[in-house]
Amino acid sequence: MLETYPHTESFSSQILHWYDEHARDLPWRVSPELRKSGMKPDPYRVWLSEIMLQQTTIPHATRYFLEFTRRWRNVHELAAADRDEIMAAWAGLGYYSRARNLHACAQLVSEMGGFPEAAQDLQKLPGIGPYTSGAIAAIAFDEPVAAVDGNVERVVTRFHAIAAPLPSIKKDIKAIVEEWVPRDRPGDFAQAMMDLGATICTPRSPSCMTCPVAEACVARLKDTQGSFPVKAAKTQKPKRRGTAYIVVRDGRLLAEKRPDTGLLAGMLGLPTTEWTTNSDKLASDPASGTPIGSIQHVFTHFSLTLDAVIADDADVQNPVWVPIKDWKKAGFPSVFQKIIGLYLKTEDEDPKLI
Repeated sequence: MLETYPHTESFSSQILHWYDEHARDLPWRVSPELRKSGMKPDPYRVWLSEIMLQQTTIPHATRYFLEFTRRWRNVHELAAADRDEIMAAWAGLGYYSRARNLHACAQLVSEMGGFPEAAQDLQKLPGIGPYTSGAIAAIAFDEPVAAVDGNVERVVTRFHAIAAPLPSIKKDIKAIVEEWVPRDRPGDFAQAMMDLGATICTPRSPSCMTCPVAEACVARLKDTQGSFPVKAAKTQKPKRRGTAYIVVRDGRLLAEKRPDTGLLAGMLGLPTTEWTTNSDKLASDPASGTPIGSIQHVFTHFSLTLDAVIADDADVQNPVWVPIKDWKKAGFPSVFQKIIGLYLKTEDEDPKLI
């Protein structure tokens, strides 16, 4: 266990008092006032929001959350939905394995008759890891467990001025938070810590003057807030390059249903070459089409340069013809949306797009 400065006994109560006054109004959240009156959060909405918020900002995730809950009002409706419809609705939210796991998880939960209430059981479901299981268990079922995301890590490392780097201290941070979790309001405490990190203890220029626990924060006392959390040195992402083909006939765009395994599995994509590592040349035969430019896209484990080529034809395993005018509704991932946007910009005056 890391050596840390002792915290005041009132830490949790100070955080909760601040949260009662400043809780963010979010569409999946039950406010502190309503929770005190007896209203309980809907586990489905808590789970859906937590999955969507992984690697995604609240403003970006919110519109997807509202659309999903409009179309599929509960976990049983989501479980019964066609997976391709879910994948299309998820397009643009990124990290598409989340959408596949979302559907698989919904089907299991529907078969079970509802969500398990304990974090250790939730973690056995597809797409639910240590943080997400803790968040759902605490917020939806008031289990006194720690929910530690990046915001909470920042609060803890600053409060204790922990000099050891992430991710090596994740278990230590979780142990610290577990000591702070109040048994009477674990769900509100979990959300309070998230809100504190997101709105007050921000990565840059934290608002220490309005922080409810500033007086005991070691980093503030030493004026070293910007030094925490300490992160291990990043390794440079590998670079890959490939070519995407734009084939348009009679106002329809040639696409393909990608395989159920691998990157962007099960999604709708454009025909492409293989994405090769460290290639500085156009990854296509110039005779095969007309190059119109390139786009850049960053995946979790590599960055991609994708050259766009207008072609007469392309080999695809599972062809799908999408009307150009409906391309935004088709469910293309962001990387292919960029290519289509580049094409439309190039062909802006072409009558065949009408």
